[in-house]
Amino acid sequence: MKRGAHLLAGGTLAALTLLGGSAVPSPGDPPPGHRPFTPRLVAFDSCAEALNGLRAAARASVGPWGFTDGWRTAFGGLPKAESGARVSAAAAPEHSTTNNHEVGADEPDLVKTDGRRIVTVGRGVLRVVDPAARRETGRVDLARALPDPGWGEQKLLLHGDRALVLTRAGAIREPAMPMPGRRMPEGAAASHLTLVDLAGAPHVLGTYRIEGDLVDARQGGTTARVVVRSRPRLEFPHLRRGTDETRTAANRQVVDRAGVAAWLPAYEWTSGDQRHTGRVGCDRLSRPPAWTGTSMLTVLSFDLAADRLGDGDPVSVAADATTVYGTGTSLYLAGERPTTRRPGSPRWDRRTPTQVTEIYQFDTGAPGRPRYVAAGTVPGSLVNQYALSEWQGHLRVATTTGDPWVARPNSESGVQVLRRDGDTLVRTGSVGGLGPGERIWSVRFLGGSAYVVTFRRTDPLYAVDLTDPAAPRVTGELKITGYSAYLHPLPEGRLLGVGQEADRRGRTQGVQVSLFDVRDPARPTRLDQWHVPRAYSALEYDSHAFLHRPETGLVALPVGDDVRLLRVTGTDISEIGTVSHPGDPGAVTRSLLVGDVLWTVSDAGLRATDPTTARSLDWLPVT
Repeated sequence: MKRGAHLLAGGTLAALTLLGGSAVPSPGDPPPGHRPFTPRLVAFDSCAEALNGLRAAARASVGPWGFTDGWRTAFGGLPKAESGARVSAAAAPEHSTTNNHEVGADEPDLVKTDGRRIVTVGRGVLRVVDPAARRETGRVDLARALPDPGWGEQKLLLHGDRALVLTRAGAIREPAMPMPGRRMPEGAAASHLTLVDLAGAPHVLGTYRIEGDLVDARQGGTTARVVVRSRPRLEFPHLRRGTDETRTAANRQVVDRAGVAAWLPAYEWTSGDQRHTGRVGCDRLSRPPAWTGTSMLTVLSFDLAADRLGDGDPVSVAADATTVYGTGTSLYLAGERPTTRRPGSPRWDRRTPTQVTEIYQFDTGAPGRPRYVAAGTVPGSLVNQYALSEWQGHLRVATTTGDPWVARPNSESGVQVLRRDGDTLVRTGSVGGLGPGERIWSVRFLGGSAYVVTFRRTDPLYAVDLTDPAAPRVTGELKITGYSAYLHPLPEGRLLGVGQEADRRGRTQGVQVSLFDVRDPARPTRLDQWHVPRAYSALEYDSHAFLHRPETGLVALPVGDDVRLLRVTGTDISEIGTVSHPGDPGAVTRSLLVGDVLWTVSDAGLRATDPTTARSLDWLPVT
């Protein structure tokens, strides 16, 4: 083992995992010409070795137009209160939580509640609302803490009296943040984190800013794991004249002249009046066997019980990822094995060599930096985090291979089952042949079962038995028109699907909610259907927009700019009413429950509603 490799070694199955995926010919067997290997991470002995490796990988990846094919996209405070003003969690009213994929892995969202307060974030402002008094009790202008932040999407995590705001920023208009040895270049992306104390009047405790795009985060206990993706900061000349060979040669000269700082992200963190800068160290960088040198993943770990963020204890991997899946003790990141265009192919040719999903497993069972424990591969691409599931020591992965959108579709889908054997994730079993000519639109793993929806013109809902990890098998199939883009488990063997109705040619017809009976794995059936023609739901791409209360059967579903309240029983779906917000922008983005009151959130304000009648109880406009 290389010196420094022990930094990532050891641990248990509880893990942070990096995956990559794209289309390959078969979901069950290695593709033609593919020799399986274990993509173990390797640490560097020195910065000189790291620089040589980064330059060599980037030099091989760069073309006449830069890294076109090497980068993939998926994805001031108020006065401080007395320290004794802490919220008592025991006294908090019953309340809903974020619609997380797994119990124990909280996901960042636009709004959080602990029952005593509702915290929202958007447009650079964090707001705190008292749901009992139905009034705003505090706000923080986050722009005062982060000058020229280039506001993008914002989400937050909540722990006790601490809120961590995560901002996926756009391009920086000015190089406002000095970095060690240089300034952040104009136009570079940056990710911002802001730690806010909510005890009494909310105020900022500290900030963190790092080069790169925020991918996602997960929280387990007091620890937040934040994943950032960055590109090397190289300015290619983009010559207007010349051949592809001369352009490539000029770009390779840029790579050859670059220092290691062009790849390693720089960061800055503050605590009160203190300001600290740094850069991810070469001893924190690892690489897989196949890599392009065109992207970097950095995992940051923060203790939300502390009074400052610190440096995030960063760990970087020379890879790419767009999807995050977590459990109470695990974190999984999804990306692609690096590929390059075939020699002589035109610039617009998007066909690539055979690709597979690479899996890197890290231990995150304890606070601090993650540790590498195992790796493996499976063929195919992932639709989202719901295509992954860890259960009873196995990792289940649903993938699609091939292309369903060509004149002669060659795609199909399947489920792979992996287990850890030493430092390798080995396949114990697989089942393929799902949806020939189609792709996966949604997946839900429930214990020893998986439910997979594929679609191109019709919607087969497949039931898969995974109780024997060595012999997974398809037990049933239901073909209906349309598709479900999100599947949600209900009591008594029911499954709710939300997506689009479609005609027999696959043309979408509007929002569709389907109630499935999946108690008999051989014969899944649809019990009821609710349809809104020519409408869409944000839930089709954002699972956090969904709210379900099992005790009453309440479902709050965004449809267009409004929220439709439904009541779902064991046999049917009925509509309660509609909740709307006034003004522009009035699109309702989230719903939550505190006690017996439904709260809906938009950029225009918050509305309190009786969930049994859809009658408005109060309106709190954003001022």
